[in-house]
Amino acid sequence: MSATILDHRLRNAVLFVTLASLWGGTYPAVKVGLEAFPPILLAAFRLDLAAVLLLLYAARSYDYWRPRDGRDWLAVLAGGALTLAGYSVLLNVGQQTVPSAIAAILAGLIPLLTIGFAKVLLPEEAFGVVELVGVGLGFVGLAVITRPDPSNLLAADTLGQVILVLAAASFALGGVLTQWADAAMPFAPRTAWAMLVGGVVAHGASYWSASESLQLVRVSTQGLLALLYLGVFVSALGYLIYFDLLPRLGSVELNLVTYGAAMTGTVFSWALFAEQITGVTLAGFFLIVSGFVLLKREAFYEEYDGVVRRIRTESP
Repeated sequence: MSATILDHRLRNAVLFVTLASLWGGTYPAVKVGLEAFPPILLAAFRLDLAAVLLLLYAARSYDYWRPRDGRDWLAVLAGGALTLAGYSVLLNVGQQTVPSAIAAILAGLIPLLTIGFAKVLLPEEAFGVVELVGVGLGFVGLAVITRPDPSNLLAADTLGQVILVLAAASFALGGVLTQWADAAMPFAPRTAWAMLVGGVVAHGASYWSASESLQLVRVSTQGLLALLYLGVFVSALGYLIYFDLLPRLGSVELNLVTYGAAMTGTVFSWALFAEQITGVTLAGFFLIVSGFVLLKREAFYEEYDGVVRRIRTESP
């Protein structure tokens, strides 16, 4: 195996872990942000912030920084309206009445829904029984880590749970459509324009909502910090990494970042809030890692085979 391939895989792995780490703080940040902002406005403001940062960067760094054809616009609209605005708006609305642990479980439907959409729109993606088992192990591991209270599961607002399922579906469909579009536009400008589209859609939803207005904003230091984290790190940097990895990993594999985010979120809770990590939590980590290994078994075998070949070649 060439050093170039190894370098690319290492880069993909580092970016994947970075994305999981950034997105691991989404749920607590949203929870804090909802204390200061109405839910749809919070989504709109975070996308506004990300759009400004990324458009300035794209305009200064790329000649090809505006959509030029139908495929570019399809990728921008799918990413902006579905993966960004649709997911962010529905997540914020649903999380008002649904506990964070249950919200994380429902977000774990993203990889499963992605498989369904990919089967229809991306038939070239090979996905068999072993891959399904890998995704299933990851989902079980997510459930073990978050350990939702069964009484909360039954008591939580049913409409809120339905909204969170729709949020997961919006994210999954947007990722698959973006991959299907196969746009030539560089990923950074494409992400910037998707942020702009997402912000416009979110502001429109907030405007037409009967329950939202600027008068409901309660500015606080914690709320502004939550907005800053969601806008700069989760949205601008996070989705820049997401749309960069999408054509290389594919929507099915990349959306497993949901499970990685649950793992890093648990570690952050332990480090920042002294929440206990138990043996059950470690078992959940093991299940998620096992799912990843199943999905990446061919890549692991190729790397192992490459190392063995080099050792035999270099041996006297």
